[in-house]
Amino acid sequence: MKRTAAFALVTTAAGLLVALSPTAPAGAAPAADPAQAARGADRLVDAKPPALRPSAKDGFHRDKVLAGQGGLNYVSYSRTYSGLPVYGGDFVVVTDAKGGVLSTSVAQEKALSVGTTPKLTADQATEVARAQLSEVTTTSAPQLTVMAQGAGRLAYEVVAEGTRDGRESKLHVFVDALTGEVVEKSDEVMAGQGNSYYNGNPVTIGTTSGTTFSMADPGRSGVRCGGQNGSTYTGSDDAWGNGSGTDLETGCVDALFAVGKEWDMLRDWLSRDGIDGTGGGFPARVGLADVNAYWNGSYTNFGHSQDNQRQATPIDVVAHEYGHAIFQYTPGGSTGSNEKGILNESTGDIFGALTEHYANEPAGLDTPDYSVGEGVNLVGSGPIRYMHKPSLISGNPDCYSASVPPMEVHAGAAIQNHWFYLLAEGSNPTNGNPVSPTCNSSTVTGLGIQKAGQIFMGVLNRKTSTWTHTLARKASLEAALQLFPGSCTEFNTTKAAWNAVSVPAHANEPASCSVGGNDFSMTLTPASATVQAGQQTTATVGTQTTSGTAQGITFTASGLPTGATASFSPSSVTSGSSSTMTIATTASTATGAYPVTVTGTGGSATHTATFTLTVTGGTSACGGKQHTATGTLSSGSSVYQPSSSGFQVTTSGTHTACLDGPTGADFDLYLQKRNSLGLWTNVASGTTSGPDESFTYSGTAGYYRYRVYAYSGSGAYTLGYDAP
Repeated sequence: MKRTAAFALVTTAAGLLVALSPTAPAGAAPAADPAQAARGADRLVDAKPPALRPSAKDGFHRDKVLAGQGGLNYVSYSRTYSGLPVYGGDFVVVTDAKGGVLSTSVAQEKALSVGTTPKLTADQATEVARAQLSEVTTTSAPQLTVMAQGAGRLAYEVVAEGTRDGRESKLHVFVDALTGEVVEKSDEVMAGQGNSYYNGNPVTIGTTSGTTFSMADPGRSGVRCGGQNGSTYTGSDDAWGNGSGTDLETGCVDALFAVGKEWDMLRDWLSRDGIDGTGGGFPARVGLADVNAYWNGSYTNFGHSQDNQRQATPIDVVAHEYGHAIFQYTPGGSTGSNEKGILNESTGDIFGALTEHYANEPAGLDTPDYSVGEGVNLVGSGPIRYMHKPSLISGNPDCYSASVPPMEVHAGAAIQNHWFYLLAEGSNPTNGNPVSPTCNSSTVTGLGIQKAGQIFMGVLNRKTSTWTHTLARKASLEAALQLFPGSCTEFNTTKAAWNAVSVPAHANEPASCSVGGNDFSMTLTPASATVQAGQQTTATVGTQTTSGTAQGITFTASGLPTGATASFSPSSVTSGSSSTMTIATTASTATGAYPVTVTGTGGSATHTATFTLTVTGGTSACGGKQHTATGTLSSGSSVYQPSSSGFQVTTSGTHTACLDGPTGADFDLYLQKRNSLGLWTNVASGTTSGPDESFTYSGTAGYYRYRVYAYSGSGAYTLGYDAP
């Protein structure tokens, strides 16, 4: 290969670079103690608290302890059910430096209760998985798995490798072990969409020297670069590339420079040790014969622009692809639902922006900004995404809605990208960055990109295998509280940014922040009750002073069914005391299960708790619907209505559904929509305890169906639903 001095490289006398240990930000809490974190988290897990949704057949296994900023530790666990792995049952326990539990990140919504005997053979599951690729080179041995959907779903997980639509694929396929239906599939190969490429001359990268030289970074374990055969480029001297956009060796110079900056940014800004969090990195390849770049679970691979004049190896595309590696090597991994894929794509964009700002290249073509793909001009039309105003690209939404989770992943990435821009820069930046519109006409003042990155890293450290925008919102608010315990600015800005992009609140997210003042906690005992229509039930509302001095607290309740009322005796208490809540129903109160939100307000602090009220023997809540379906189910079984092929809706509008199940049973209801891959995904659900469910959903045109599931108990049901 031709080598010139266009890119001068610097190595130490021994040909080595020194990797620095992660450093905490100024003023941070004491260093995290992984051993104490593990002990504290294990004590919580051994107690099997309700927050973990445990069952008698569950087993828990501690996977990893990750030390983070501010003295925080992230202890991740996997779950088994009757000895089978549970997909979606994993969780993260967050502790302080001494092992005190601060919060848990749990996506599973119910305790599992499912049969573990398959009807499909492993070979049959393999054939279903193979059919998902156009060309298959290898498949893994099918793993019988319990999916944490409702009370559980038995499935085989098969990994099929080969090609799909002419591109490399490593597809994780979950096949229902009873029906052979493809429940979920996701590709480990995360395709990117180009970015800018040169960084000015000369640049310094890490190389290894000896009798020959190689493009392997000795200070960043695992980081090296070469061609499509996986071999690292070598040479007789330590000068690489000719500065041309068509030269592959130059592409490797840019790739090593960019991943080196990302590695250092992770260390200096986010206290993360390497790409994988434990001091490791991954190789890069150049020369991909495609207008594309991707991460395949083991290495990054970079192609070229459509006019073939530029390698796709600038800072933000390289950092984007290695951002997928970071997403994979944080708790919960990278495979999963389409919505999780959307959040993965956004993660790549966010790490691209973070690395550009850390590198702060004044002379190159990849100066700090929040646009994606502006420099490489991948297909000749400029940037492919804008974080400040995603809708500048057709089909990319500025605001979250029910249509986002099934959206194409690069388009759907717009929501978290927009949130991150508002968190970092605000809606009206004064530093030259563009104005960013908000969906609620609010004004958001940004925290700066470094602090925004720290909060986002806290989100990833709480990630679970099933991941959604609302779970990311909850995780970010917990991260803001725990990373910046002496201030409410970070919490309030994080919440304001999510509100500004219309991502709804999670039921269990922190409601507010209180610093240096009075605060309290609130509990309900019991947290649920079943009552005959016309009768009443009671619960004790307990309070405790958690900071400052005792304060007066008043109570309210919302979410009650028509005809029901709630009263509190006494109506207000001093924190540390309790009140009795009485919920009274009438004979006309509709049968159903209702989540009642109890709110306690004291001074500047407000807290909520949920009481599940189940009404039986009342009026039918399912009357007067456009469509009605009836049937009988036994415990653990399910049925699709009006059929497995569903029904077509030709316009956008509201779906309203009601399920009237048998007394004493627990039936659940799911609304599913068919996506562009032909897979059915849940878009709305009712999974409260009890026989009855109801919900509304605002959706676009497409094919829909309902799934009625007998979580426990057996008997007849009535489903009523309205469609647009």
